[in-house]
Amino acid sequence: MQLEKIKKINDIKKLSISEKKELSSEIREYLLEVVSKNGGHLASNLGVVELTIALESVFDVKKDKIIWDVGHQCYVHKILTGRKEDFKTLRQFGGLSGFPKVSESFVDTFNTGHSSTSISAAMGYAMARDLEKKNYHVIAVIGDGALTGGMALEALNHAGSTDTNLIVILNDNEMSISKNIGGMNKLLTNLRIRKNYTKSNKVGKNIVRHIPLVGNYLVHAVVRMKNSIKQMILPAMYFEEIGFRYLGPVDGHNISDLEDLLSKAKDLEGPTLIHVLTKKGKGYKFAEENPDQFHGVSQFDLETGKAVKFKSMDYSKAFGDYLVTLAQKNKKIVAVTAAMKDGVGLTRFSEKYPNRFFDVGIAEQHALTFAAGLASAGMIPFVSIYSSFYQRAYDQIIHDICLQKLHVIMCVDRAGIVGNDGATHQGMFDLSFFRLIPNITIMAPRDFEELRLMMDFAVHYQGPIVIRYPRGGENIIDSKCPSVRLGHANVIQEGKDLSIITIGNSVYKGICVSEKLRENDISCEIINARFLKPLDDKTIIKSISKTKKFIVIEDGTIMGGLCSAVKELMLQNHLCKVESLFYAYPDHFIEHGSVSKLEKKYKMDVDSIYKDIMKNFYAK
Repeated sequence: MQLEKIKKINDIKKLSISEKKELSSEIREYLLEVVSKNGGHLASNLGVVELTIALESVFDVKKDKIIWDVGHQCYVHKILTGRKEDFKTLRQFGGLSGFPKVSESFVDTFNTGHSSTSISAAMGYAMARDLEKKNYHVIAVIGDGALTGGMALEALNHAGSTDTNLIVILNDNEMSISKNIGGMNKLLTNLRIRKNYTKSNKVGKNIVRHIPLVGNYLVHAVVRMKNSIKQMILPAMYFEEIGFRYLGPVDGHNISDLEDLLSKAKDLEGPTLIHVLTKKGKGYKFAEENPDQFHGVSQFDLETGKAVKFKSMDYSKAFGDYLVTLAQKNKKIVAVTAAMKDGVGLTRFSEKYPNRFFDVGIAEQHALTFAAGLASAGMIPFVSIYSSFYQRAYDQIIHDICLQKLHVIMCVDRAGIVGNDGATHQGMFDLSFFRLIPNITIMAPRDFEELRLMMDFAVHYQGPIVIRYPRGGENIIDSKCPSVRLGHANVIQEGKDLSIITIGNSVYKGICVSEKLRENDISCEIINARFLKPLDDKTIIKSISKTKKFIVIEDGTIMGGLCSAVKELMLQNHLCKVESLFYAYPDHFIEHGSVSKLEKKYKMDVDSIYKDIMKNFYAK
């Protein structure tokens, strides 16, 4: 067992090539064992086993700086750097993060979690090294999907204009979350051909075809030869022209070839790009055949590849299904996403309306301004992106959408606590950062029915509008869901002793708290705010004036969202002396762990809220 020999940093350097080949198989088995139990990012890690082994054999991770773009493919790195036993705690509360964390180990050079950041960070390290006249290598490992992100191209442009020593490893597996699209992907798969080349190519083919007997045979032979040459030359031309030395492509599953090329790259001066070809899901049949489905997985059965728990209807699918219904009625409706078609529930829409579906790749800034252009031309774009990824397009939302009051419907998936992916993926801030922007309307549904009603409303509304909803399924609420009217809350339950003001996914929590309080003869009035902006001031003030006590519950950060909005309302209406309690997540980044454990830690579960209310309002 070669894996038993890997106990601390740089132990990998003691193994021979044949032993490393054995190790790669053992690591894949270990990855499958842990991820099948804990969930996580499987296909991407299976694809970089040999690349990681080669990297950490050639470079000294104690001194050299390796930055993993996105970082979800860092599992092998963690196993090889003294965390093999702790790897069993992957993504569990208090265990190893599924992403590089500087606080977890000094060999995790830079915290990553979102795409397209590695080359910029690596350039910072390289420039600092040069200024301080230190001696270490800096390596950025970036996927071809992440290379579609504008920030990665900006960093390439900067790096290519310098003579600093920097190694960029392009891990080319033709996948991001969903299959890659776009011009950069076409470049890397050699489908981009210059116009004059194409034109002369056609003329030449026509001439050769007319040669008696052998014409067609010669055309096919020449095409095969040229395709081989283009595969080697065109990517090289692109990167060489922007200032990089291009090496590759190299088989990303051949440890010997990888080590040889990496060793040569160490001695080169200036920015170098190494093109590595890998197979996402390598070594596990089901992941190789369906790499998108095994990008991020929950618990699954190793023998069948099937999820342990059947995935029931969730908000993403409910959104996607109803969007198809709306699109049948309104031909102006289009859907836009950023390399997450399956994750946001748009697969069915893309199949039903391929000409009205736009996946722009990992390019959230472009997605929002593209949607602004669509809206300007009279279309009704639904833009569906995860909450934590909307952060990447904040200027576009302000400058290109809200300033012009354009009818763009921004659907915020994975809002609130998402769990095991941790701080980089928790949807903590969307209520707060959207609320700061003028000309915007913000809604959050309590369940699927209200989601559909809000989508109906959004289609006919004129102006920028946000619908935010959580990861996972709904909590069934047994009360009528009235039609949506701008800025109108819904009083779910009337009461006389305490007002519970809440929104979106937290409405069900408010109902559960109310039921526990009822056992103490405390009558609660429950207000589903529905709109964070504009807030229904009248309904809230009327309720508080009646009960003289209120609480606010939301699944975002304590600053800027519903809690802040209600506090401002109280101040403006001179109601600051009314007893109040506010329940939201604290002003810091929330770590990884299951939703239930994180709720308990931050006292956001039903029991903790109930006990706090009893202690502060009703203690005898």
